[in-house]
Amino acid sequence: MIDLLRETTELRDRLEKNTLYFREQMTAAGFDIKPGDHPIVPIMLYDALVAQQFADKLLEEGIYAIGFFFPVVPKGKARIRVQLSAAHEKQHLDKAIGAFVKIGKEQGVV
Repeated sequence: MIDLLRETTELRDRLEKNTLYFREQMTAAGFDIKPGDHPIVPIMLYDALVAQQFADKLLEEGIYAIGFFFPVVPKGKARIRVQLSAAHEKQHLDKAIGAFVKIGKEQGVV
């Protein structure tokens, strides 16, 4: 693994690019995202039932994301946790963003 990192930073660079793109697009769409530059992106929904329903609807759209709510996170801090990777292509990110926006509008989140 260390040798791979010495040879190229391509995967790390792609992950960084994916993370920045996803965070920028989701914020522009009106989602409340915990700040940071890491590839684990918490989409704040605040309500446990909304987070559960949102995650279910995402799965129906072909997007696997986990809803987190009490007792995993504090009460009133429910969220969808998205984990990006270097394997994601732009079209994957756009599909996920599109699904979030669609469901966000249906749920009255954005």
